[in-house]
Amino acid sequence: MKSYAPTTPSRRHMTGIHYRSILTQKAPEKSLTFGFQRHVGRNNAGRITVRHKGSGHKRLYRLVSFAYDKKEIPAKVIAIEYDPNRTSFIALVQYKDGEKRYVLAGREMSVGTEILASVDAEPKSGNSMPLSKLVPGTFVYNIEFKPEGGGKLVRSGGSSAEIVAQEGAYTTIKLPSREIRKVSSRVWATVGSLSNEEHMFVTIGKAGRSRWLGIRPTVRGSAMNPVDHPYGGGEGRQLRGTRRPKNMWGKGTRGVKTRNKKKYSRGFIVSRRKK
Repeated sequence: MKSYAPTTPSRRHMTGIHYRSILTQKAPEKSLTFGFQRHVGRNNAGRITVRHKGSGHKRLYRLVSFAYDKKEIPAKVIAIEYDPNRTSFIALVQYKDGEKRYVLAGREMSVGTEILASVDAEPKSGNSMPLSKLVPGTFVYNIEFKPEGGGKLVRSGGSSAEIVAQEGAYTTIKLPSREIRKVSSRVWATVGSLSNEEHMFVTIGKAGRSRWLGIRPTVRGSAMNPVDHPYGGGEGRQLRGTRRPKNMWGKGTRGVKTRNKKKYSRGFIVSRRKK
């Protein structure tokens, strides 16, 4: 972690990540990048569906491969790079046939590391294989939800899932949320933990830095008018005035289960995540 001299009140507690000691000093691979316009919380009709998103620094999109569609061909890591669109670092790998791709960088990856996606691969950090080939206690990331569907689970910085048990056609895994669930033993995953585990310890320090990241201000409900929020209105500072906490649409916010009771994958959850 990197700290700063307290030249201003906001800099006193600000922290960051010492990227120069981790990342490779090179420009992004041009053939794997393109410009794009962020959705900033809008849906296809242009309406805001997720609040507090917008502005922020312009980003270049890196085309990261989450699929396990290049098997039995070894690859070598030639660079570890920063990606503004995700919390983990990405690795630029070059396969034996000459193709270059971006993949999620594991914690133990460095320039020169060789990785392989194969059914018979050695279960070491960075290699990919079906869950059925791994023993309980192994940590994995970038897990497929369905066979040949590409990695969907456990992709954020510093995270990993633990294989708990192998039961016939299903593998029981413990996710970072502490939820324990079953997935098909035929899905693929990468052994190890993701890089940039210090991301969760970064202190933003000032409001301006949040704006750089594309995070807009949040207004308290009690500071609004009655028409805008259940907590709004009143002379001066007022109490909540309602029996249970709720959001601006009147939905409960504490201890309320929001998962669809009829969701197709409900039967695969062994233990729900702790609130």
